[in-house]
Amino acid sequence: MSGEAEFRRIAADIRRRIQAGEWAPGQALPSRAAMGSEYHVHEQTIRLAYDLLRRSALLDGQRRRGVYVAHPPAMRTLTDVDAKWPYDSETTDTRPHAATDELAGRLDVPVGILLQHETVECLEPGGRSAMLVTSWWRRRRRPHTSVTAELGVVPLTEEQAHALGLLVDSLAYRVMRTRLDPHGAPVETADLILPLDRWTIRLS
Repeated sequence: MSGEAEFRRIAADIRRRIQAGEWAPGQALPSRAAMGSEYHVHEQTIRLAYDLLRRSALLDGQRRRGVYVAHPPAMRTLTDVDAKWPYDSETTDTRPHAATDELAGRLDVPVGILLQHETVECLEPGGRSAMLVTSWWRRRRRPHTSVTAELGVVPLTEEQAHALGLLVDSLAYRVMRTRLDPHGAPVETADLILPLDRWTIRLS
């Protein structure tokens, strides 16, 4: 098994053990050396597993001072898919994309036509990623007067998981938001990716 696959496997097992109650919130985990002996790996592999779990907010603490199980984060509730994010955000990708079959259908444009695009990482006040918003539109952004939304659940891609500090294939809500002009024609569409462990959805 590759080194990367090994530390991810160990991280998944530690996550399972925490969820089973082996360590409670606020309780310190064993040292990297002790866990390395238990899993029969170098302690550097445990460091990578701990770092991954720290990025996902399951663990807290300083790298050289030990880690402990983090207290559960506050849950947010999404009620307005078009609301402005109230905290900091970072635009992480603005490369144009050719319209896939799905995007062409959502925007009512020909398949393959070049679309403008951006991915925005919405951050909590403490700096942790809360959700990802990826938007597509044609030519320039235009005003909208109404919004439609469709809710589903999807596994995270590797890129999404890395941004959100979660394991690949973790499940997340996917809200497909489409903005419409006064005539009901789509002017922009977006995927809002919200981790299941950080959000509840209440759309009216």
